Amino acid sequence: MNLKKYLVRALHRLQKGPGYTYKELLVWYCDNTNTHGPKRIIKEGPKKKLIWFFLTLLFASLVFWQWGILINTYLSYNVTSSLSIGFKTMKFPAVTVCNANPFKYSEVKHLLKELDRLIEAALERILQPSPGNSSESMSPPLDLELWNQIPLVLIDEHDKDNPIILDIFETNQTTGDNGTATFNETSMSNLPALCPQCSHQGSDNCTYRNFTSAAQAVTEWYILQSTSILSKVPLHERIRMGYQAEDMILACLYGAEPCNYKNFTQIYHPDHGNCYIFNWGMDEEALNSSNPGAEFGLKLILDISQQDYIPYLSSAAGARLMLHQQKSFPFLKDQGIYAMAGTETSIGVLVDELERMGYPYSDCTMNGSDIPVKNLYSQYNTSYSIQACLRSCFQNHMAEICGCGHYMFPLPEGVKYCNNEDNPGWAYCYSSLRSSIKQRQICIDSCKETCNDTQYKMTISMADWPSEASEDWIFHILSYERDMSTNVTLDRNGIIKLNIYFQEYNYRTISESAATTIVWLLSSLGGQFGFWMGGSVLCLIEFGEIIIDSLWITIINVISWCKGLKQQRARARYPDAPPTVSELVEAHTNLGFQHEPTGALPREEALPPEPGTPPPNYDSLRVQPLDVLGADSDVE
Repeated sequence: MNLKKYLVRALHRLQKGPGYTYKELLVWYCDNTNTHGPKRIIKEGPKKKLIWFFLTLLFASLVFWQWGILINTYLSYNVTSSLSIGFKTMKFPAVTVCNANPFKYSEVKHLLKELDRLIEAALERILQPSPGNSSESMSPPLDLELWNQIPLVLIDEHDKDNPIILDIFETNQTTGDNGTATFNETSMSNLPALCPQCSHQGSDNCTYRNFTSAAQAVTEWYILQSTSILSKVPLHERIRMGYQAEDMILACLYGAEPCNYKNFTQIYHPDHGNCYIFNWGMDEEALNSSNPGAEFGLKLILDISQQDYIPYLSSAAGARLMLHQQKSFPFLKDQGIYAMAGTETSIGVLVDELERMGYPYSDCTMNGSDIPVKNLYSQYNTSYSIQACLRSCFQNHMAEICGCGHYMFPLPEGVKYCNNEDNPGWAYCYSSLRSSIKQRQICIDSCKETCNDTQYKMTISMADWPSEASEDWIFHILSYERDMSTNVTLDRNGIIKLNIYFQEYNYRTISESAATTIVWLLSSLGGQFGFWMGGSVLCLIEFGEIIIDSLWITIINVISWCKGLKQQRARARYPDAPPTVSELVEAHTNLGFQHEPTGALPREEALPPEPGTPPPNYDSLRVQPLDVLGADSDVE
């Protein structure tokens, strides 16, 4: 059975009503469909037929327009946020405490000696411009090597078109390649600026960053210089030069259970030196809070030793603390708070749990595995956070562009920290990268928020502690417990008391849910179809049926066209019609009786057939007619 016969039979099995033309098929569909409108087109008179055709076309267009809006709304993947309040026993947050000053000045003074002398001399020149009033002549000569790397200058901008650059030390030395901190002189006084790049051609080719206060410029200059110096110090030495747990944590109480500095985990934080984390959950199970209230929280007494602060590096005094989830890295510079010395700070905690939907509803990540940025904080075995991603992205770009890493962030593999000796242009490169909007946007686009997060909302209150009436005996006891000394070695400027507790066990969960689901989409599509056309799912199946029938008819027509084209080519190749059977028999019969013309050459006589040879079978010469339209007789 050929392909055309099979297709014709298949068409009749699928659909008995319509004929074999598109017109007959369309008429049959309009007469049998359950959708309102098409029946009236074929059964009404000419005028009504035109009206119903227009109405059907109009409402069908409205249906498809509404469907497009609904599908576009569904594919936008909007979400709705819901707030629920629950009550349960909760894990106490991890608490990180640090000193605002990263190192003891007595331990790092020998490293910063020349830097301190330079900044003191520079401040004296700024505050007392007259050389005769300066005490510099009584001091040993200054080592200007650090100064030439990132010098401080004054800029007189009384004439805005022609500013005058004044060297603080009145030297005509050319500056280094990596930066200059400058001071901008306005109408009444000198105001500061930072120049992160000078060329060897002189100060005229410097790129300046202006400040509005000398305190800001001096602090920025000192941080850049100290960063270069401390980056060359090994990590174990930096840890030793910081505040140790036994010296900083004087007393600890969690609920009714006593604790001490051994219950804290030490990490080194570049901004604050040695930091100590309570209930981090790395080695032991996280602690649960038995009850809400101040009596069931964490109580700490800290000694920040303010008298040993680095004068030009840390201008704020106190403790820096942060509440965060277990096994997460604390980014105190962004999310931490200060606790002031000489006070008792009470922190009441409320918990917010955030549950975001993942792709395609929101651009968040579950664990950071799908982030293209290598997490440099993974060396701490901490969980992913967007702060870790942004800092890792910046450090990776700095290592790629500047050839070294910044002291404040972990290092990529095979990269060293920047310093003035090995990387003389690092300060300019760092300043340019930090102020680059393009670089910032690249990191923002690469990093994602976590889908599930826990936030701690804090209510902070403070009071003087200890009171004047009780400070004598409290300082005596604390001094004896720390130093075994009967003398008072502590004072109000170095003591901090902290109370951290849950205000209540109610926690809020802010969760996202899909604003549009597949059920919503199907019901909306069906509602629009039913309202405008009076249709249902069965009507759509009928429409799909006529499409299939049209495809069958199209395939049959294509096959017939191809076969007719093949026959046309055959006729063109053999223009004479093939002989019939009767013509062949007559030609064969008259072959032996053909009269020879006069003068013709004698014809060879046909040899008689050999004995026993069967006569020819003329039935085998029958020509089968070409079947063009198909075997209608085979149709069931």
